[in-house]
Amino acid sequence: MSERFFEDEALGKAYDHRLMRRLLTYLRPYRGVVFGAVIILLGLSALQIAGPWIIKRIIDGPIASGDMQSLVRWILIYAGVMALQFGIEVGHTVMTQWIGQRAMVDMRAQLFGHLMRMDMRFFDRNPVGRLLTRVTGDVNTLSEMFSSGVVTVFGDVFTLIAIVVAMVSLDAKLALITFAILPLLMAATLVFKHLVRHVFREVRRLVAQLNAYWQERVTGISVIQGFAQEERAIAGHQKRNAELRSAHQRSVLLYAVFFPVVELIGAISLALIVWYGGGRVALGAMSFGALVAFIQYAERFYSPIRDLAEKYNILQGAMASSERIFKLLDTEPRIKIPTNAVVDPRSGDGARDVGAVEFRDVWFAYEGEDWVLKDVSFRIAPGETVAIVGATGAGKTSLANLITRLYEYQRGSISIDGIDARAWDPRVLRRRVGTVSQDVFLFAGDVSENVSLHSDTVDRDRVAQIAQRIGIGELLRRDGDDNGRTVGERGAGLSVGEKQLVAFARAIAYDPGILILDEATASVDHETEGRIQTALAEVFSGRTNIVIAHRLSTVRSADRIIVLHKGQLREIGTHIELLALDGIYARLHRLQFEADVPSTVPSPRAKVETA
Repeated sequence: MSERFFEDEALGKAYDHRLMRRLLTYLRPYRGVVFGAVIILLGLSALQIAGPWIIKRIIDGPIASGDMQSLVRWILIYAGVMALQFGIEVGHTVMTQWIGQRAMVDMRAQLFGHLMRMDMRFFDRNPVGRLLTRVTGDVNTLSEMFSSGVVTVFGDVFTLIAIVVAMVSLDAKLALITFAILPLLMAATLVFKHLVRHVFREVRRLVAQLNAYWQERVTGISVIQGFAQEERAIAGHQKRNAELRSAHQRSVLLYAVFFPVVELIGAISLALIVWYGGGRVALGAMSFGALVAFIQYAERFYSPIRDLAEKYNILQGAMASSERIFKLLDTEPRIKIPTNAVVDPRSGDGARDVGAVEFRDVWFAYEGEDWVLKDVSFRIAPGETVAIVGATGAGKTSLANLITRLYEYQRGSISIDGIDARAWDPRVLRRRVGTVSQDVFLFAGDVSENVSLHSDTVDRDRVAQIAQRIGIGELLRRDGDDNGRTVGERGAGLSVGEKQLVAFARAIAYDPGILILDEATASVDHETEGRIQTALAEVFSGRTNIVIAHRLSTVRSADRIIVLHKGQLREIGTHIELLALDGIYARLHRLQFEADVPSTVPSPRAKVETA
């Protein structure tokens, strides 16, 4: 199954019993309320039938005989029936809306939980705007079905059956004349169904497209404004907005034509009833009260038919939305929690090397066989500080992502603490590997929340201790709040350096055995970099450290340096050894520090490791 959701793919059947069965599972926890709502609908249908029958009794009884006392009594009965009908309709509406909202809360929770378990490859292939359309727009469409479709359709069917029985009971011939107009109504409904199906599909596609456009432009607003592209972005939005408006207008036009057509067909039916029934009243074959009651039944006969046509549209949308939602829910994450996953490396076969990392013949590609890493092998000992360098696109960040299992490699093996990476519970593994990247993402809230991420295992005292070690204690004392300075969306309110330091604090909050710094100082000035280097001296102690950097000045003191080139491990050794080798690392070093290259270098040659 492809992991990309195409909004322009054709919708499935208007009704799919497999999808419906699956949808109805969300009503299972509330089946008692659903059953009660259906029972109420039976009573409501009976009350709707009772109204015209009471009118017939009033006209043919007290009005015909002039019995005012009886007339007042029947009028009070009629008023009581109408008041009871009003009360039941209010209660029924509250119940169906309650059912719909509860079912949607459960579905949204399931969707969000599923998205939180998906791997990064999934998010690379699926725009955030389209995923938001699933969780918001498609779920809201299903909410309408649960609230106004699944239960109320029973009421329309019950009412329609009861009205047909009442009309046939009053006058079978007149009922047949009324039903003779139904083929016209069915033809209009079929045409409407066919046309609205395609329009609805187009609306859903354009809504998802517009959401994706919004999300991308708002997220990249700094780039748009920085390059003065506001007008172009607005023009692109106007184009998509106009397309969506046109699709909605086509939908409105269909409804604007369909419902008057139904009214016209109803008017023709009413004219036939008055013509034929009036003649029967004139001949004395039918009472005037019966004719009035029959006309009321005929008017009510078309109301549930119109409702059922609208319910069909709701069902159409629900089937399309449920198909997309279940396609998302059925997309399995590539990185799964294995059976008997490792959650405690100390268990099993005795003590292990905490912080050891080993790659053995690892091959990795984001797509197909477009290899980003090719046959990479090396071992990092516990407590060792290793730098990974190379030109842009060499595979440095990809290598770090494989250690934390954000992506799954295709060939070879990776072990952490002597245990195969695929045997770990990914959540446990990621807590043992702290990561600080160049692009720091902070959540709206405060500094303390961004360090602890609301974890129960990282309390306020722990946050304060870490902040003091990192050198951001002042951030926790600002704004007069123990939790520190308020942080806006994506870290607004903090400088780049402050964000980076908060990211360091977050990375070591769980005291990881392995710390990965992925270009962690690339975006900061030299003064801030000095603060970070001071913090690193504190952070690196007692851990295995992997430093990915373009600035070679930050890796000179590493125990070893791994040089990647076009996805392959080409050199490995200390700074001095790699300079003596006069290979890729030496060339990179000369490009950055040509004036600092020593005239003589030690003679030991670095070894090029392949295992």
